[in-house]
Amino acid sequence: MSPSSADVTAIVVSFDSAQVLPACLSALAGEGIEAIVVDNASGDASVEIAERHGAQVLRNARNEGYGRANNRGARAAATPFILIVNPDLEVQPGAVAALLAAAEAYPDAAAFAPRLVEPSGRVFLQPRSLLSPDHLNQAVRITLPEGDACLPFLSGACLLLRREVFLGLGGFDPAIFLFYEDDDLCRRLREAGHALVHVEGAAARHGRGKSSAPSPQRRFTARWHLAWSEHHVARKWGLPVPGRVKTIENAAKAIGYGLILRQDKMYAHAGSVAGALAARAGRSALSRQGLNEAEIIA
Repeated sequence: MSPSSADVTAIVVSFDSAQVLPACLSALAGEGIEAIVVDNASGDASVEIAERHGAQVLRNARNEGYGRANNRGARAAATPFILIVNPDLEVQPGAVAALLAAAEAYPDAAAFAPRLVEPSGRVFLQPRSLLSPDHLNQAVRITLPEGDACLPFLSGACLLLRREVFLGLGGFDPAIFLFYEDDDLCRRLREAGHALVHVEGAAARHGRGKSSAPSPQRRFTARWHLAWSEHHVARKWGLPVPGRVKTIENAAKAIGYGLILRQDKMYAHAGSVAGALAARAGRSALSRQGLNEAEIIA
C-alpha cells in the first residue's frame, strides 16, 4: 500500500516562534499532517498557539537546541515517516504527497527534501558543505535540478525521513546545540548507504531566519554555536579545523563595528570569536547552555 499523510508526523521545534507558527501549522493541517511541536522553553505564546492548532505539544524545561528537540519529537512519533519542519516554513499544497511518492519510488533513499523557496523567490539548494569532498564544493554556480536528483546534502529546514532509519542512526548529533546538525546527519545517512533525494515536485516556502525574533544577544549566541559546531564536525570527521586567522579576522571586525556603533554586527562577530575559542579550549556547546550531553529527554 502506498504511504499516505497518515504515515507522517511533522516535528516542529519552536523557540519564541509565535509569529510564524500559525502559518506553519495551518499549512501542515492543509496537507492532513499531524504535528508534534517541541517547545524549547519559549517565553511567548508559542505553546498556546500550537495547542490551539491541534498539535501535540512537548514542553522542554530549557532550550535543548534544535537537534535534541527534534530527536525528542521523533521518539514520540509513531508513524513510519517524520517530517522535520522549521517553524518559519510553509509546505505548499501537494508537497507532502510528492515527498511520499518519492519515498515509494526510491526505496534505497532515507531522506527527501522539497524545493525551498525564499521570500525573494530564490530557490535555496544545499549541495555544498564543510563535510563534502572538495570536488563537490568547487562549482562556481549551482544548477538547479530539472527533476528528482540525488544530492550529497539536504537542508534540515524541511526533511522527510524514514523514522526507523533516523532513530537507528541516533537522530541528530546530541552534542550539537545548533548548526551543522543536518550536514552531519546527511553525511551519516550516506555513510550508511542511504540516498538523499531532492524532490522537484514538492515545494515549501521558507522564511529563512524568521523562526525567532532577532536581537543582538541572539545573534551572538547563534554565531557562537555556528563557530563551535564548525569546529566540532571538522574534528568529528577528521577534517582540517578552521584556522586562527579566521578568528583574528572576526575579532578585528567585532572591534571595528563596535567603534562605529554597529551593535548587531559587533555581537555577531564577537560570537564567532567566542565560539571558536571555546571549541579550541575543549568546552562543549551544551555546557554553555547548562545542558548535559548524556541526558536523554523523553
